[in-house]
Amino acid sequence: MKSLALPVLLVLAAAPVGAAEPSPERQKQLGNLLAQDCGSCHGMTMKGGLGSPLLPELMRDLGDEALAATILDGRPGTPMPPWKLILSEADARWLVRRLKGENP
Repeated sequence: MKSLALPVLLVLAAAPVGAAEPSPERQKQLGNLLAQDCGSCHGMTMKGGLGSPLLPELMRDLGDEALAATILDGRPGTPMPPWKLILSEADARWLVRRLKGENP
């Protein structure tokens, strides 16, 4: 058993964490989530509502990791819920790029 532990550990350590791009089908689902779920608070055109505006010109100067963390962990003390139970880190990074205008 010990002889397998090191090779398995090395393979796991070398594997990129969350590096996979969401599939085209998942990207479509994420686009719908952005329009419907995010849009319900941030406005259907992302110009603001209950939540702050999420326009590309406002998002571009914010760090990708901070935005992804906000998506996944929410914002305590605000209506922004955590989405980490249904979104992966790759999903959150894709949404960040979309919010910044980098994804179609």
